[in-house]
Amino acid sequence: MTHFVDKREVSRYAKLSGTTLKRYRLQGVLIEGIHWVRLNSRCIRYNLDLIQDWLQNRHDPIAHQRAIEVYQANLLSNQKKTTRRSAKSQN
Repeated sequence: MTHFVDKREVSRYAKLSGTTLKRYRLQGVLIEGIHWVRLNSRCIRYNLDLIQDWLQNRHDPIAHQRAIEVYQANLLSNQKKTTRRSAKSQN
């Protein structure tokens, strides 16, 4: 399960200041929709799991890209949709 947390929580776990997080967002180091999401003009949440993975794999972008792909594959929008047969077709 993905954990989206506020700036204080990600700062505590990842040991990055709020200023550093903002700089990484503005520079595109942390990708919107992957590493962080904007809930409104003043509220940003960070994907704690992917930020921790990025910190661990900063020097191995291929490994981090695999983590991103796993995250994206597990999104509900990427799950196979099951179809139910109608009652008529089952009879």
